[in-house]
Amino acid sequence: MKTFTNSNARDPKQAATLAQQARRENKAAYFNSGGTDLLGLVKERIVKPDVLINLRTLKGLDTISSAAGGVNIGGQVTLETLSRDPRIRRDYTVLAEAAESVATPQIRNFGTLAGNVCQRPWCWYYRNGFPCFKAGGNQCFSITGENQFHAIFGGGPSYIVHPSDTAPALVALDARFKIIGPAGERTVPAADFFVLPKQNAARENVLAEDEVLASIQLPSPRAGQRSTYHKEMDREAWTHAVVSAALVLEMDKDICRSARIVLGGVAPIPWRVPDAEKLLAGQRITPDLAAKAAEAALAGANPLAKNAYKVPLTKAIVQRTALALATRA
Repeated sequence: MKTFTNSNARDPKQAATLAQQARRENKAAYFNSGGTDLLGLVKERIVKPDVLINLRTLKGLDTISSAAGGVNIGGQVTLETLSRDPRIRRDYTVLAEAAESVATPQIRNFGTLAGNVCQRPWCWYYRNGFPCFKAGGNQCFSITGENQFHAIFGGGPSYIVHPSDTAPALVALDARFKIIGPAGERTVPAADFFVLPKQNAARENVLAEDEVLASIQLPSPRAGQRSTYHKEMDREAWTHAVVSAALVLEMDKDICRSARIVLGGVAPIPWRVPDAEKLLAGQRITPDLAAKAAEAALAGANPLAKNAYKVPLTKAIVQRTALALATRA
């Protein structure tokens, strides 16, 4: 393993400046918070840092607090803390359930929300040193290779799926991401934070190399808001989603006033399905309507040779989860 130095940052602006300074000196700098993804990449020699910038020393970014009627979640809040927070569980259930579904208890105690959102793909070609688009190469080996867990939406030129459980929940909740860099700060809607491979095949989000995802802002929950996260895996526990769905419904008794459905495990970004949402809005969600919404959610799916099973699997998840959430007492 390559020798590297560690720098502790006191705030996001200093962390961004340290990264900028390192790159001016032609050094490879990476941000490290929980380290559950980055250190694996280092051990696998996918990234070779000269400097690791420690974000766990950032003050004030490991708390959950009220803000403008909603909630502000520091990027360094651990997934375990997030999943157990009483207000998150009550008002933003989908996010608590997504956080508690991640990996193992040990990882949830170290892994942070920002780290989970910004983790790199787990495609076996990328993780095993193939010169693919994500590694700076010029091809996606999954197209004609082992693509069982790859994208059925939004693929090309790369067919990775976004690995985060919390990302679909945050998009479904209309979260906003506070980003800090050397030039200052900006706020980006969660839906605009993630980028398709056709926009940038080498990256999964809009962060510049010297920017930090500092915090996430959630709006106030709407009257009658219900939400949930459902995840299907290829083994019983402790792995990434083969398919997942984050649903947020605004209910008025038995009528769905609005719906947000965001899929995970099926695309290079959290995949929102507005046509399915429109079918549910203003309606009482019956088994028949839930089935129609599920069909609409999968319209346009383009599976590869070995992942067509994701289409009926995702339909079943959307149908069952929408119906169960709408009829929840």
